[in-house]
Amino acid sequence: MTTASVAAAHAQAPAALSWQRFHELGRALAASAAADGVPDVIVGVVRGGMMPAVLIAHQLGVRTVRAFDATHTVDDSVNAPKLSVPAVRDVDSLGDLTGLDVLIVDDVAGSGMTARVCVEHVGEAGAARVRSAVLVVNEANWSGSTPPGRALSYIGQTTDRWVVFPWEGQS
Repeated sequence: MTTASVAAAHAQAPAALSWQRFHELGRALAASAAADGVPDVIVGVVRGGMMPAVLIAHQLGVRTVRAFDATHTVDDSVNAPKLSVPAVRDVDSLGDLTGLDVLIVDDVAGSGMTARVCVEHVGEAGAARVRSAVLVVNEANWSGSTPPGRALSYIGQTTDRWVVFPWEGQS
């Protein structure tokens, strides 16, 4: 995507995701993950990833849900500026994941950097298998040479603009 097309994508009004669509995407992600084996642990990326993480955990019957606090934006505003690298707090919240199959869940992947950082930390916590699931990929922000479909295990949908989720009070 060219610089001009990225700027045009950012100028668009944000895409609002409804509660109905949230549930559809969560169920689809759960089904995709289940087809590859039900994980032992689900890790939700704080804050936005906790909602889909809990939904997916219920769909899969997984009782162990942990939180990982990582963010790549300076705040929650539409088109918020990015930090140079995702900020991570309280890595110990992952606990010991030695030998476990872990599914990391987030609401959105923009550049893909938060997902990469989470996968790295989950691996360092001892996970035997690490997969990632996101409700929405914002392709206008994606960076890196690996396309989203190869960098992330499961993707609900893609867009080219900022996404406002139903728990953000916009839909």
